[in-house]
Amino acid sequence: MNPKDKVALVPKKLILPFVLVTSLFALWGFANAVTDPMVQAFKKVLELTNSQAAWVQMAFYGGYFCMALPAALFVRKFSYKFGIIIGLSLYSLGALLFYPAATTGLFWFFCLGLYVLTFGLAFLETTANPYILSMGDHTTATRRLNLAQAFNPVGLIAGLLVAKFFVLDLLQSDDIQNFSVLPEAQKTIIKTSDLMVIRNPYVILGIVVLLVLILITVSKMPQARGDGKIPPLATTFAQLFKNNVYYLGVFALVLYMGSQIMTWTYIYQYAESKGISSNVAANYQLAAFILFTVGRAVGTYLLKFINSGRLLFYFAALGAIFTLGAVLSTGTLGLYFLVGVSFFLSIMFPTIYGIALNNLTEDQAKIGAAGLVMAIVGGALLPQFQGMIIDWGGVGVNDINILGVSEMNISFVLSAICFIAVATYGAWVYKKVV
Repeated sequence: MNPKDKVALVPKKLILPFVLVTSLFALWGFANAVTDPMVQAFKKVLELTNSQAAWVQMAFYGGYFCMALPAALFVRKFSYKFGIIIGLSLYSLGALLFYPAATTGLFWFFCLGLYVLTFGLAFLETTANPYILSMGDHTTATRRLNLAQAFNPVGLIAGLLVAKFFVLDLLQSDDIQNFSVLPEAQKTIIKTSDLMVIRNPYVILGIVVLLVLILITVSKMPQARGDGKIPPLATTFAQLFKNNVYYLGVFALVLYMGSQIMTWTYIYQYAESKGISSNVAANYQLAAFILFTVGRAVGTYLLKFINSGRLLFYFAALGAIFTLGAVLSTGTLGLYFLVGVSFFLSIMFPTIYGIALNNLTEDQAKIGAAGLVMAIVGGALLPQFQGMIIDWGGVGVNDINILGVSEMNISFVLSAICFIAVATYGAWVYKKVV
């Protein structure tokens, strides 16, 4: 019998806090999923290039990078619960900013709303992930985080369904073949209507988050303030930088996040390159999220028997193979390969996170969590580079062919390289631990 089976995954006295904190994973999953299709939506409505529209992801994931360390320092001094309250407040504010943004019709205003929203998500992720890891024995920490992260895809699926049925299906600009050549007055009317469509789910989301904020505020969560015995920040940083499992884990997470966001964001452009509309492409992304959910469940189970580094290697290597399948396929088969990638994405974030923070002290873990959340910036930077590759021959997705495939296909080589690097990290960790 595996020794892990003898240890409770979550102690009974911590089940309620575990459930409350786990619910937050679905909340930020929703925000991620509802935002990914917005790149394509803004591109159509505001007539942007692929690289310009990618500023949606730059704002969204850039907010994580900027706020992660301040959030960690805050939680280090105060409590997990207080950090969650601040996170939910910023989350709600950012979502509600979509109301004035839609009124002005300014793209930068929408990006500002996403930027503030992800300030809140940075607080939530910096708080929730190490909190879950600490809720029990360290030998089951990675599996416990995978369990909590299993609820993230629930939010992903809900967010995608909202994006599909309440945004993409209702956009008038997406139904017009040559929207850019319409008379300016007609375009203005359509743009105004479409921006209201984009606004509505975020405003409703802001209200829902406010309700969750009230629930968390009135709930009892066993987390005290710091006892004042906090080691100097420079000392903690020095200890973390000496830990090569940790800092290489941060780098692996940057690349993983880049792969995930490139796969989920540009599935719409990939489908467009095959003559498939955005609202139909949303069905493929839904299938990808379902596979992601299944993969998370399968991976969490396999972690009972397989070393986390070894399993990370297997999943990342297969992710690279499927991504190369999408690169080399000229028909819709490539879209199926791209959908299949999500199964292998499933365990990577919590597994890398758990490996990197394993065996750190509580104070080191709080600051270390900030570095890992900052690594989410990979989801901002790498899609920008991929957008530049797609725009290589023009603003379309089939402007030029390279080695017999379009620039859209070639752009996913970037994602394949990221998977190979993550697989290398997994293999190295496995050999180092074993």
